[in-house]
Amino acid sequence: MFKKNALLSVYHKDGIVEFAQGLVALGWKLYASGGTARCLKEACIPVTDVAELVGGGAILGHRVVTLSREVHAGLLARDIPEDTTELEKLGISWFDLVCVDLYPLEEAIANPDNDLAKIIEMIDIGGPTMISAGSKGQRIVICDPNDRQFVLEMLESDEGEVSASMRETLAAKADKVVAAYRLLSACYRSLGQYDGLIGGRVAACKYGENGWQTPAALYSTETKDPLALDQFKLVAGTAPSYNNYVDLDRLLQTITHLAATFDFNTGSVPLIAVAVKHGNPCGAAIGTDPLVVLQKTVMGDPEAIFGGLVMTNFPLGEREADILLSYGLPNGRRLLDGIITPSFSDEAIETLKRKKDKCRFLVNPALSHLSQTSLDTALRFRYVRGGFLGQPNYTFVFDFKHEALQQFGGITDQQKSDLLLAKAVCDTSNSNTITIVKDDMLIGNGTGQMHRGWAAKIAIDKVVYAHHTTFGSVAASDSFFPFPDGPKMLCQSGVAVILATAGSVKDEEIKNLITEAGVTLIWLPDAVGRGFFGH
Repeated sequence: MFKKNALLSVYHKDGIVEFAQGLVALGWKLYASGGTARCLKEACIPVTDVAELVGGGAILGHRVVTLSREVHAGLLARDIPEDTTELEKLGISWFDLVCVDLYPLEEAIANPDNDLAKIIEMIDIGGPTMISAGSKGQRIVICDPNDRQFVLEMLESDEGEVSASMRETLAAKADKVVAAYRLLSACYRSLGQYDGLIGGRVAACKYGENGWQTPAALYSTETKDPLALDQFKLVAGTAPSYNNYVDLDRLLQTITHLAATFDFNTGSVPLIAVAVKHGNPCGAAIGTDPLVVLQKTVMGDPEAIFGGLVMTNFPLGEREADILLSYGLPNGRRLLDGIITPSFSDEAIETLKRKKDKCRFLVNPALSHLSQTSLDTALRFRYVRGGFLGQPNYTFVFDFKHEALQQFGGITDQQKSDLLLAKAVCDTSNSNTITIVKDDMLIGNGTGQMHRGWAAKIAIDKVVYAHHTTFGSVAASDSFFPFPDGPKMLCQSGVAVILATAGSVKDEEIKNLITEAGVTLIWLPDAVGRGFFGH
């Protein structure tokens, strides 16, 4: 049987020369398609052009190059006498290794200057076919440039071979790459008729939402998003749980909306800290002093924060850690499930550690650079029985200068700042939600209620229970008030400004109730400003 033949065909040529040189040094014979063959010849690497195997060069405007039995028989033949004898009889080389990367279809689709005809020209056929053939033929299949070096190292080892288990791992990746590529084409060409997700497991979780829900894991769709969950690095503590990852995603929704809202309305992003419990903010604050911001965050709902996660857009040192640990608790310590920041000092981690490493410490430097561009704009999917729902992401940013905004009454600069905080928190909490903020601090968040009046009551009750005051505060609602009970409670509690949407048959009655109570009302049409999230 013919051995040590490699077939190379790559769109991106970076690193292919070095890889080919490594194979040649090991005694491999190289075959390559047109552009790759030229690249290797220019580097004085011995290579045979695939065209010599198939009896001619590329045809049909380069649409057909490697699509021939001379190539695919060499990839699909089995290591049995019948197949190897037939290959020898036909004069077809057996390929042990295939290294291919694909035309950049995703980049082509993202380019607004490309029409359907240009996109079609960038749909690779030969590449995916060679990858699939190599996978089925149980060859060494390399479709990720990052895999070339360790494959070389395995070939250079004493065994001089890639193990069967690693071949299967590479084959599975190859099938995934082809599937994702074909899905991308199907989604684009069907104009949304078809859609889906393909991801690779990047972290295993001990269990899911409950102990009996196993296995559970985090899968990455390999985006280039610097705030993707797989870009957060665990630097101390035990591995994040399934629920931790869910909360991390919700924290990102809130903190990025806060950053975008302030950046858009004020031209700068303040220091931000957010604490969540079961996905909903139970503490949030903005400011210029990290110590004060953290003090306000932990005291927003000082009991609910226990067992929660905290995220900041600023680093944590020992002084910040002391506040998270014990501010407001003279005789105890605050137990947190996780803390996520751009970076920690060693002293901060040591201060906040829990027994059995139950507190997770995650870092991502991208948190230091949040802005209007930090919002997640990818489609959001949700499993439902028998399929999934898909919708555009929630990217609304409140704008005080919006042409449809109506304001009834006066408002101070501090109250404007408070409303920006309240609206971002409200719109990233489970609907229905009423959010109360005062002096750049979340003091009451009534979330996930079936009745908007109860959302208002719960928000007020939380303010009172935490020994805050609603007098002079602002309140945001994630939709309109269908009945006057909610705004009536807010007005009677001392709230000074209410931000809501208009769209109820009782709008006029509710507007009169609020303004006659001496409370400022700020309105946006429900079609513009509704903030339902996590429905």
